[in-house]
Amino acid sequence: MTMEQEMQKMMEERFRQEKQQKVMNYRHLNRFVRPHQILFVGSSLMEQFPVYELLLDQQLPYTIYNRGIGGTTTFELLENMDACIYDLRPDYIYINIGTNDLNLPDYTEEGLISRYRAILHGIREHLPEAKIFMLAYYPVNPAVAENNPWAKAALAVRTNARINAANEAVRKLAEETGATFLDLNDGIRDENGNLKAEYTVEGMHMYADGYVPVLKALLPWLPAGKR
Repeated sequence: MTMEQEMQKMMEERFRQEKQQKVMNYRHLNRFVRPHQILFVGSSLMEQFPVYELLLDQQLPYTIYNRGIGGTTTFELLENMDACIYDLRPDYIYINIGTNDLNLPDYTEEGLISRYRAILHGIREHLPEAKIFMLAYYPVNPAVAENNPWAKAALAVRTNARINAANEAVRKLAEETGATFLDLNDGIRDENGNLKAEYTVEGMHMYADGYVPVLKALLPWLPAGKR
C-alpha cells in the first residue's frame, strides 16, 4: 500500500468515526426533544441547512430538529433509524438522503430505491401517523468544482443527469408509498440546470444563502399548526 493509499484509508476511518460520534451525540440529545414536532433528516445537504436561523429571521417559531449527518448513505441511515428518526417521535418528516449513494462504486438506481423504500417502511411501521416529505436532490455545478480535486472527482460520477434520473425514481417512490415529493430547486438552478455558482462552496454543498430560496419554496409545505 502506498503512502497516499494509507492516508486515504486513514481519512476514511476518521470520517467514519466522526459519523458514529454524531449518531452518539444525537442519542444523548434526543432525551430532551419534544415529540410531535418537525424533523429534518439526511446527509450533509440537510445537516448544513441553517433552518433555525433563517426561520428566526422571518420570525417563524417552528420547532425543527435536524438529524442530518454529513456523508451518510441510505445504508447508514437504515442502521441508525432510532437515533435519527424514531426516538424523536416527529409528526412531520422531511428527508434528503441518497446523494452519497450516487458516488458508491457499485451504485444502482434499483439499489438506492430499494433502500429508500426500506427507510419509508420503517417510518410507517414505527410512526404510522407521521407525514413524510421526500426532498428532491439538489443540482450540482461541475464548473465550480474544477479547482477542487476532491469535488471534481466526485462530480465526475455525481452528474446532474444521474441526479435527475434519481429524482424521477424518488418521485415515483413517493407516489407509490403515499409520501409527498418536493422539488424545491427552482430558485437555485441556473439557466443550464446547474446549481447556481454563487450559492455553492465547491460545486455540491451550498453556502447559507443558497438555502434561502430552498426555504422559501418549502414554507408552504411546513405545517401551519406547528408555528
